[in-house]
Amino acid sequence: MRDSAKINEIYKFWIESDYFDQETKEELLAIKDNPEEIEERFYKDLEFGTGGLRGIIGAGTNRINIYTIRKASQGLANYAKDLGGEDKGIVIAYDSRYKSSEFAMEAAKVFAGNGIKVYLFDELRPTPELSFAVRYLKAAGGIVITASHNPKEYNGYKVYSEDGGQLAVEGAIKVFSYIEEIKDITKVNIMDEKEAIKEGLIKIIGKEVDDAYINSLKTLCVNAQLAKETGKDFKIIYTPLHGAGNKLVRRVLDEIGFKKVLIVKEQELPDPQFSTVKYPNPEEIDAFELAIEMAKKENVDMIFGTDPDADRVGVIVRNKDGEYVPLTGNQVGCLMLEYILSQKKEKGELPENAFVVKTIVTTELAKEIAKHYGVELIEVLTGFKFIGEKIKQLDEYGDKKFIFGFEESYGYLAGTFVRDKDAVLASMLIAEMAAYYKSRDMSLYEGLLEVLDKYGYTLEGIKYFTLKGKEGLERINSAMQKLREEKVTEFGKYKALAVRDYEVGERVEVESGVSEKILLPQSNVLYYEMEDNAWFCIRPSGTEPKIKVYFGVTGSSMDESKEKLEDLQNDVLSVIEKMLFVPCC
Repeated sequence: MRDSAKINEIYKFWIESDYFDQETKEELLAIKDNPEEIEERFYKDLEFGTGGLRGIIGAGTNRINIYTIRKASQGLANYAKDLGGEDKGIVIAYDSRYKSSEFAMEAAKVFAGNGIKVYLFDELRPTPELSFAVRYLKAAGGIVITASHNPKEYNGYKVYSEDGGQLAVEGAIKVFSYIEEIKDITKVNIMDEKEAIKEGLIKIIGKEVDDAYINSLKTLCVNAQLAKETGKDFKIIYTPLHGAGNKLVRRVLDEIGFKKVLIVKEQELPDPQFSTVKYPNPEEIDAFELAIEMAKKENVDMIFGTDPDADRVGVIVRNKDGEYVPLTGNQVGCLMLEYILSQKKEKGELPENAFVVKTIVTTELAKEIAKHYGVELIEVLTGFKFIGEKIKQLDEYGDKKFIFGFEESYGYLAGTFVRDKDAVLASMLIAEMAAYYKSRDMSLYEGLLEVLDKYGYTLEGIKYFTLKGKEGLERINSAMQKLREEKVTEFGKYKALAVRDYEVGERVEVESGVSEKILLPQSNVLYYEMEDNAWFCIRPSGTEPKIKVYFGVTGSSMDESKEKLEDLQNDVLSVIEKMLFVPCC
């Protein structure tokens, strides 16, 4: 972090140098009498993490703008050239956020300026299609301009490797080092857009990749004939939440046989303001307010919606009382896991070397389902990039067969031609799964109850605290430090039996002190194995100014699980809140 003298020096450079445009200078001059705002924008560079860049749109080194985009692209270009990736090229996609298309072109001009060919999509596209396109075009990597489901003020720069997966930890560290070597933000190689297109260094792509992507998705239908027979009369309401999912989600549903897909018109078209929702996040039921009102009028059983870059999907179903209720990411994931494994088993298509993957904060119910079908379940750290890594290690280069992977935050994947969570694919499989239950005279909600009756009433929850800015970061770091230093193992009436600290890579049993190594990458995560088959996990978000706390319980009924979950959350949060909000800075 920079001191005040350095902050003021860089601020002055940005408002005086001819390199920066007038709009940027005016934005910065407007805050000249606000030292706190100047500090917030310049106390550090926007950090390049394992997911790339993500930040608030605006002027400054700690903001996302054309200049921080250029600098990151120059660092990534230097990295790609050192790996010999000039001829393979880079694929670039973008979503509906403010300045996404502009940032995409700025990145493309930098790559072209470094002699690296760029495949740039002709309009917004889902993030999973970018992952597919990297593999399909045999490119050296890709980027997508998106901030996923963050508020409208944000945008981001997400980087992918040549295998179509998000840049791994080692690769991210290397790219970061290349970016750090650029001491002067104005020293970037950049080519004029028209010249780059004329020279063939920027190639506009679209329909060919769309067709290949959709055709690949359709090969993953579990019951294609059932989808055609039942889907034609099955009504679904879909909302793209003003994002990139609109065209391809509707296309794949239509092509597998769902002819009655109703669209929430107010949320159909791209809108960087996301004007009909507070947050464009399918994890929040508020985002479905318009869809639910429409569902009541149309008398449909199911709603789903995708986030701005269409890698996450949320599902709303009608319960036995006729109410529209959201399914959690864990519930949808387990429904899909049970459906895929049961159907493949029934058809004799489940390989003996099959494996599925979930993250450490994802429901324990997945273990029971995998165990029932004799399928290996592998746990990874939070982040879909780690699921992509397992596909590469065990399926592509190993002797195992990837079947399905998911995380609690509404991300799902089947197949191997995409290496990131895919809401277009998930929408197709969820619709097909709903048609399957309808063929059995059941709703998707009744299907969920059947799964819980079969494997146990697990229930999960998540709470988070948003702590913005420099002070917020300090509070989050302080809370994690206190939990470690004070070795907290009692949370109200709940006691920890074991604590997993993924930062030091060790699991310690509380009573005996016996420890064992955790064979996962280092990460700032604490996981508490509690009494009575309960657990909770705490971690700072890697993409937002938040600290997240995940919870899980198991009961003999749903009502018992709800009661246990509420008790666990109250007791744990009473401790965490004190650590976060006592004076610390």
